[in-house]
Parts: sequence; C-alpha cells; structure tokens
Amino acid sequence: MTRPRSIDWETRISQRLRLRDLRILFAVVRAGSMAKAAAHLGITQPAISQAMGDLETTLGVRLLDRGPRGVTATLFGEVLLRRGEEAFDALMQGVRDIEHLADPGSGEVWVGASESYISGGYLSAIVTSLARQHPRIVVHVSEANTAALEFQELRARRVDLMLGRVAGEIRDDDLHVEPLYDEAIVVAAGRTHRFARRRKLGLEELADDSWILAPPHTVVRDLVGGAFRALKMEPPRLSVTTYSMQLRMQLLTTGNYVSPVPASLLHYNAERWSLCALPVAIGKPPPVVVVTLKQRTLSPVAALFIDHVRAVTKELRRASR
Repeated sequence: MTRPRSIDWETRISQRLRLRDLRILFAVVRAGSMAKAAAHLGITQPAISQAMGDLETTLGVRLLDRGPRGVTATLFGEVLLRRGEEAFDALMQGVRDIEHLADPGSGEVWVGASESYISGGYLSAIVTSLARQHPRIVVHVSEANTAALEFQELRARRVDLMLGRVAGEIRDDDLHVEPLYDEAIVVAAGRTHRFARRRKLGLEELADDSWILAPPHTVVRDLVGGAFRALKMEPPRLSVTTYSMQLRMQLLTTGNYVSPVPASLLHYNAERWSLCALPVAIGKPPPVVVVTLKQRTLSPVAALFIDHVRAVTKELRRASR
C-alpha cells in the first residue's frame, strides 16, 4: 500500500498563503457575496474569485458555498476565519506593542463596560488616573453587558478587556476573571427627597415612590424585585426605565424619584448631583470584575490600564471602610 505523501504545510503557507487573501475571505463572508465584497474593497469581482480560488487550491479544501442566498463559509472556511481572526489580532497586537515601545507614553486601549460604569464614577476615575501619568494614551469605551455574562465583544477581539458587575460565577475556560470588589447597590435620591434626612427607613416605605429602573431582566432590577418579594410585596411602582445614568441623575436631582445605583457612583458624584443614599439595603452586593481572554497576550497599554483599575479599586475600598 502506497503511503500518502505528507504535505509541507510550513512551506506551502509561507509561499502561497497571503494576508490579502484572508482579508478578502473575511470581506466575502461578511458581505455574503463576491460582488458586494469587491465593491467594499474597491477591487474587481474577478480578482475576488481568483483570490478565493487560489486560497482553496493552497489549502486543498472548499472554503465557500455558493447558493441562491449568497456565499457562506463551509466548515473549513469557518475554521480558517476563526484562526485567521486570531492571526490578524496577533499581528495588530504586535504593531501596538512596537508603537508603545517606540513611544511608551502613547497607545490605545479598548474597554467594554456596562452603561452604569461608562457614565458612573468608577470608570471615569480609572481613565483620569491613567491620563495623569499618560495623557497621550487613548481609551476607547464601548457598551458591553458583563452582568448578563455576555462576552462576545471580548471573544471577537473588539475590546481588550471588559469591566463591570457579574450576576454569577464565570466558568468559561477561555476567560480570565479578576475579582476587584463587591459593589453595594444603594437606593439613591435627591437631597430634597422626602426621606433624604431619615436615618432609618424600611424598604416597604418606598413602594409607592416613583422608581427609575433598568429594563427587565437586568441584575440590579432583579435585585430590587427580589428585595420586595422577600417582604412579600410586589415590586415597586415603575415610573421610568432606562439604561442611561445621565438621565437618572437629572431626574434624581428633582427629589421626586428614587433609583438603585452602584455605591461607587454616589462616592464620586453625590456632591456634584446633590444626591444621597437612603438607609435601605438592596440584596447582596454583586462582584465587580475585569475579564480578559486567556489565550490573548495583553498589549502593554491594556496591561497598564488594568494596573490603574487595581489602583483605583484599592482607593475605593479604602474610602468605603
């Protein structure tokens, strides 16, 4: 029996596989057609077809299925897309490392955080701390839902790290989770609220107040509902639902509303917005964590950002004591 000839993949890949062809593959799959990919990339459709043909010949497998609904990746194509994304990311990380080595005071970091941390004081304190020492570092912040244990932005490498509350234990093998502190959830009100000067207050006394809550199926809203159900009461009367912390602050200052917020938000913003924390407890404080990908080496700037996360967290814990 003739033994199958082994393929020198290292030579084949180094000589035939081009980053340009991988980029075209990404564009074709995202666009769902070669014509749309050609328009997006500014090249001709025959050039697209040639590149895909060369790529399939190099690898010896079909990467694309062409049907009436457009072009989709085969199982082989999906594997190459996933690994190709990792390769492109590693190259970009290398470029970012070189930029930082050439100019240690500059660079960029991408952070995913939930709305309460984007508009709240904790994240702004971290950015301020970083900016004091490295004013030319650019921080990109995008909305990401850590509380729902959703880490698509991180896995897709659109962010370097995610920061925020979590509702339960994260057991994903591909993620590294660093606990920072347990964030108490407090009921905030304006200083002109009728209960602002009370030293003792039962949660049931707030049942008829105008509450500002996040939309359904969010961690803090569930905490509020659970606290009232523990008293054998229905959840409080709803007045406004929003993710916007800016809108909450504006409404709370009127003295006509109450809202659950992270304790850190009041720590940094109580004076600015004339707010106070009412003396009631809302459930068990959920943990705040920073999450990164295990198999992705952090850029120096991302690692620097996390150092400032730890420093600000240490100051916050000290202040809370």
